[in-house]
Amino acid sequence: MSKQDYVNHDGVITAIDIDYITVEILNKSACSSCHAKGVCTLGDVKIKEIDVENTGYQTYEVGEKVNLLLKRTLGYRALWLSYLVPLLILLVLLISLSTVGFSELAVGLSIIGAISLYYIIIWLFRNKLKREFVFTIEKFSE
Repeated sequence: MSKQDYVNHDGVITAIDIDYITVEILNKSACSSCHAKGVCTLGDVKIKEIDVENTGYQTYEVGEKVNLLLKRTLGYRALWLSYLVPLLILLVLLISLSTVGFSELAVGLSIIGAISLYYIIIWLFRNKLKREFVFTIEKFSE
């Protein structure tokens, strides 16, 4: 597979143990690179730590810069699971319950309940999802 098949993030190794390598990445919003970010309080830069399975094929050191890779198709799947499916649930319930004649309060509570149930189900399957969404690392290259 080519590099275009992967989502790439630059990161720094913060910890290494037998099973996992912890990589720290900076998650920047679009406005964090803006020239006016010093006077604007909306820009946000978040530091995230990702655990990557330590395969032992290459040796890494704490503080080393690496590339963190995720298959692009998995990125699209994450987008569907986290944003698009809840949006579809919201729209279907909003349109169908409003058409049937439910009150706005009942429609709103039904939507909140359904989306909450959806995220509880996602949480229950978190270990399965964790096995599917696998990050890999490689030595840093610009």
